[in-house]
Amino acid sequence: MPTRLKPGAEVADYGQKLRPGERAPAPYAASAVPTRGRLHAEPNCTTRSPFQRDRDRVLHSSAFRRLAYKTQVFLPHEGDHYRTRLTHTLEVAQIARTIARQLRLDEDLAETIALAHDLGHSPFGHAGERALDKAMSDFGGFDHNAQSVRVVTKLERKYLAFDGLNLTWETLEGLVKHNGPLVKPGSPVAKVARHLDDWCSLALDKWASAEAQVASLADDIAYLSHDIDDGLRAGLISLDALSETPLVGRIVREVVNLDRDAETGRSIYEITRRMITVMVADVIEESRRRLAALAPASDNDVRAAGGATVAFSEHMTGDLARLRRFLFKSVYHHRKVLDVMERAEQIVRELFARYNADPASLPEDWREAFLTLDPHGRARLACDFLAGQTDRYAIAEYRRLFDATAELR
Repeated sequence: MPTRLKPGAEVADYGQKLRPGERAPAPYAASAVPTRGRLHAEPNCTTRSPFQRDRDRVLHSSAFRRLAYKTQVFLPHEGDHYRTRLTHTLEVAQIARTIARQLRLDEDLAETIALAHDLGHSPFGHAGERALDKAMSDFGGFDHNAQSVRVVTKLERKYLAFDGLNLTWETLEGLVKHNGPLVKPGSPVAKVARHLDDWCSLALDKWASAEAQVASLADDIAYLSHDIDDGLRAGLISLDALSETPLVGRIVREVVNLDRDAETGRSIYEITRRMITVMVADVIEESRRRLAALAPASDNDVRAAGGATVAFSEHMTGDLARLRRFLFKSVYHHRKVLDVMERAEQIVRELFARYNADPASLPEDWREAFLTLDPHGRARLACDFLAGQTDRYAIAEYRRLFDATAELR
């Protein structure tokens, strides 16, 4: 069971004194005070904290299960061992728990935000997102972060008493501010979040809890490491090319020098394993330094800090920016990937146009709702239906509606 230090016995300890595996949530952890509640009041669970309950609702949602067949970088049918949106999400959650525990935060909340952060992703990853955003340009656009908030507040329909998952204020805050404060009121996420103002403002101009900041950086750590792993296994990049990149280059040279005759798969895993270790250690060290400077007495002190409390060091931030540029050039914009994604975008555009123009192409329950709406509402409904599809469902729909096979190779 997590243990708390007694009031008055608190010392300036931001996790440095934790023994391996020990939990000791601090006063600045989100769970140190009662949750701000849920949009629809519910009795407390007798066996789980509010954030554990949120986590379980995310895990049992239909949107979460569909992540198993949604693209990360490579389509699921391209290989059984490439990451999907689901395996990416699980890796983010594991890293978030590790960092949160080391910083004396509520790891259940960090894990929940990590598990929910990509629920709104469309089929075919960012290619599908680009296609939907263009198709919806006259109707408010499409953004997967905004869609994640729509999923958990409206689109999941399984409970008798409400639509959505009725998550706590703290979890919603973490999803809304996944990329930091929302200073532009016209941003897609801000527009969705404003619908909650009559219940309780999410204070969009402030930073989110430290747990939410952890989940955001865990996302970066996970995708940077596993996209290198997948890129190497797919043959899009080589160890020689990586040896000249920041952060990873040093690790590649170390691993190669350890065993020049090692199987390629073992070397690749050793490289990505060490990458994760180095990035996690950097976040923990830099965040402890920032916590010590801030000396927060509560979670609200983190929100009002005026800047990120959980962060990479300046040196690591620079290295990761250069590494991202390498990945964009060598993996995400590789001709092999672009050819597949351009075709995927075409499939999404054509499906959207068909759904929006032909209500008969929609399932009966969606069609009935579609016919009651104005053009703006119809476009959004068609977008919601398409965004929720898996890659394989979208391919099957394309075959059904256009009597054509969607070749994505």
